Amino acid sequence: MPEQPDPPPPAGGGPTLREVLLHRGYLRLLLVAVLVGVPISLVAFGFVTLEHELQHWVWESLPDAAGYDRAPWWWPLPALLLAGLLIAPVVTRLPGRGGHVPVDGLGGAPSLPRDVPGVVLAALAGLPLGAVLGPEAPLMAIGGGLALLAVRAARRAEQPRLVPVLGTAGASAAISTIFGSPLVAAVMMIEAAGLGGPQLVALILPCLLASGVGALVFTGFGHWTGLATGALSLPHVPVSGTPDPGDFLWGVPLAVAVAVVCVAGQTLGRRVKAFTAGGTGTGPSARRTAVRTVGCALAVGCCIAGYALLTGRSPAEAALSGQATLGALAADPAAWPVGALLALVLGKTLGWGIALGSLRGGPIFPAILIGAALGVACAPLPGLGTAPALAAGLVAAGAATTGLPVTSTVLATMLLGGQAANAMPLLIVAAVTAFITGELLRGRTTRSRDRAPAPTP
Repeated sequence: MPEQPDPPPPAGGGPTLREVLLHRGYLRLLLVAVLVGVPISLVAFGFVTLEHELQHWVWESLPDAAGYDRAPWWWPLPALLLAGLLIAPVVTRLPGRGGHVPVDGLGGAPSLPRDVPGVVLAALAGLPLGAVLGPEAPLMAIGGGLALLAVRAARRAEQPRLVPVLGTAGASAAISTIFGSPLVAAVMMIEAAGLGGPQLVALILPCLLASGVGALVFTGFGHWTGLATGALSLPHVPVSGTPDPGDFLWGVPLAVAVAVVCVAGQTLGRRVKAFTAGGTGTGPSARRTAVRTVGCALAVGCCIAGYALLTGRSPAEAALSGQATLGALAADPAAWPVGALLALVLGKTLGWGIALGSLRGGPIFPAILIGAALGVACAPLPGLGTAPALAAGLVAAGAATTGLPVTSTVLATMLLGGQAANAMPLLIVAAVTAFITGELLRGRTTRSRDRAPAPTP
């Protein structure tokens, strides 16, 4: 056969896929992605293990030592007050201000290496003490910042395109197992980047390599040490059959309702962020930010304590990121009265919304619990059922909160395990419905804010 000519370059004049893959610098980047995945995974393993052990000590060991069979209703108040006191100096004095404000999502530029200590301190000060946030955002910031340590600052300045790729690969390695699968981390990074063509491949390969290596190291250390990390998982889920018309009849409005609740929490978070925003250092603006941060943390504690008072249940169910409560809910939905589930949705959403704008952590884990709880609360509706309601609720919350419907569907598939095949049509419909609803609601909120008159001085 005659030799085929090389394909013509893209119309935009950019490099072809073959040119990207064979470029010497890109091949070196792939090697770096593999190499940095190992130390980043070890650091991430240490971080999540320490966070999990501190959480266990605060919410189980300490109440037991004080003579309680479980944390009393008032337990979140001093715990969150302490969290606010510890986080306030981090967000006003340390470089990077403890990481991204959670209501801004998981995007943004990768954290610089000098920002990593503040991210670690803010996360360990808030997450174990009951902040209604997840560990995914701190892990991504830690992974991205550490990955950039592999490249000298001078080279980062000379090659600015290297920073987002390597930072994203480091973030993928750090969160490769906290979502239950390295595939979820890679898909999240790809969908969030919004790229296509050669650019997509150039980003996906370092992410996949770093995620795979990170998951291998993370899982190996977990088995070797026997330490728990609190990864998002559902060991037991309700058995589901093939979705019927009733599941879709209720699943679509359920997805809309979950999206409304999640966007309401995010809207509250944006207002709280505006309330706590201020300067850094030791000036009046910084002191105001510190005081308001402490006040917001205490308000989160009040939301959690209110849930415990209303239901007579443990406040730990509404506190923290929600992995343990989600597992308990999926394993035994019948143990949760509808009133307790609605109280959980209310208390968790209010605490989550306040924490989104004032504390430091990730927005995804609590949102998934909120969606799952609202779904199970709607399960008694005629023709719905627990399994499809749980599936629709958790995937809708992920899609509405992150704006990443594909990532949310993949995550829900991983969580549901063997039941995912039957639930897949409903998962896709609920994810798309919640995504569209969330985008419409956020667009309306933005337009209303833009039309609002400027405050008079």
